[in-house]
Amino acid sequence: MSGIIELSIRGNATIQKLIMTTKHPIVVAPGDGVGPEIMDAVLRILDAAGAPLDISKVRLGQAVFEEGLSSGIEPAAWDLMRKTGVLLKSPITTPQGKGFKSVNVTIRKTLNLFANVRPCKAYAPCVASLHPDMNLVIVRENEEDLYAGIEHRQTPEVHQVLKLVTRPGCEKIVRYAFAYARAYGRKKVTCMTKDNIMKLTDGLFREVFEEVAKEYPEIETDHFIIDIGAARLASSPEIFDVIVTLNLYGDILSDIAAQIAGSVGLASSANVGERMAMFEAVHGSAPDIAGQDIANPSGLLLAAIQMLVHLGLPEHAEAVNNAWLCTIEEGIHTADIFHEGTSTQKVGCRAFADAVIGNLNKKPKLLPSVAYESHPIKVHTTPITVEKTLVGVDVFLCWDTSGRDPDVLAAHLHKADSEALALKLITNRGVKVYPDGAAETFKSDHWRCRFRSDHADLDYAEVIALLGRIYDSGLDVIKTENLCNFDGEPGFSLGQGE
Repeated sequence: MSGIIELSIRGNATIQKLIMTTKHPIVVAPGDGVGPEIMDAVLRILDAAGAPLDISKVRLGQAVFEEGLSSGIEPAAWDLMRKTGVLLKSPITTPQGKGFKSVNVTIRKTLNLFANVRPCKAYAPCVASLHPDMNLVIVRENEEDLYAGIEHRQTPEVHQVLKLVTRPGCEKIVRYAFAYARAYGRKKVTCMTKDNIMKLTDGLFREVFEEVAKEYPEIETDHFIIDIGAARLASSPEIFDVIVTLNLYGDILSDIAAQIAGSVGLASSANVGERMAMFEAVHGSAPDIAGQDIANPSGLLLAAIQMLVHLGLPEHAEAVNNAWLCTIEEGIHTADIFHEGTSTQKVGCRAFADAVIGNLNKKPKLLPSVAYESHPIKVHTTPITVEKTLVGVDVFLCWDTSGRDPDVLAAHLHKADSEALALKLITNRGVKVYPDGAAETFKSDHWRCRFRSDHADLDYAEVIALLGRIYDSGLDVIKTENLCNFDGEPGFSLGQGE
């Protein structure tokens, strides 16, 4: 697997030296909204730089959705993506409403693109930024967490989403972040979670982070709870170097970082797996400005530069990036970054691409020139073995009678008790309402009823028998979750008094 390369300082080859005989096959998706026009701009720049690319185009997004494919991906695209191993993708429009899947999420999860790498750098003084020293990388877990997309409506009042976090998923992304930091001379890796609330899921992520950190003693580490971490990122981004975090948090942090660096229009993203990589701009399809030649192609161009390094074409990446830096330095800016006093010329998408092409073979004078090297990053996961024992079950009910009195519900449920399993606790929206609940607690029609065993060798047949007794009593079971210990430790959140 090839790593994603960031900026470093060394000499740069001239464009005349970039003559290659072997063309690298890639797949290109022009996308929706402003996608086709920024893709056209980027491909013209890559062609002018002599990048040896064999391009196949595929359709992803709105037109495919409208043909009835809920994935938004034409079937032929899968074979091409697998064959080439590289996708350069413009923004996609996902129709609003039920039944339509995110193209990005589908590709990331299907092709195991577990690492989302988003560099966020200020280009001051050429692009206005309140944080001119900002230069960080966000490494976001890309497949798990709330983006599993598993949701249910369980009662008339309650909807549920499942947050899934695996140890292998945590270990892969954390190892990638540390390996990235070591490869590119980064000094610190910061972990961000909400493990003070989600002690099992986010707690696992932080636990793995602390385990892996011991293998990289030369790298400084710290941890922030995500809310204060996001606040510190917004106010003092220069204190961060590499940030590694879970899927949802990484998505939010990336946009915050991109915006305060100067513009979301400058933000690029690489999605890296063991056999496949996808490169894209961070911003959306912006249909409101589509076809007006005002979109900024920079985010997609910087993603294409990441792609060139991934393909083993660092000299082409240097040539294109330095030409882009020259253009930014000259004050030739699209509307989203145009600033009186800093910018010299407001241009559209095509003219900006023309300016970059005109600057090929040049290096910036004010901004540092860039150089790339290939640093392949490989990760592994550590197998674990644990002893799992069944100790109870949480039975979830839809119940909306008797004034939602938990004592009345408990009286019904105690009739289903057995020597093997007995009711110990009832919660509503995670708050204990039985025994000894508070009268002031709001109660929905969604109840978690915990049955525990006093035996260490509970047989699942006892759970099935319990469910039969509850069903026979006329109660509406909507879900169950087994309660298990792993190596003697509870694998579930404990209720009050347990």
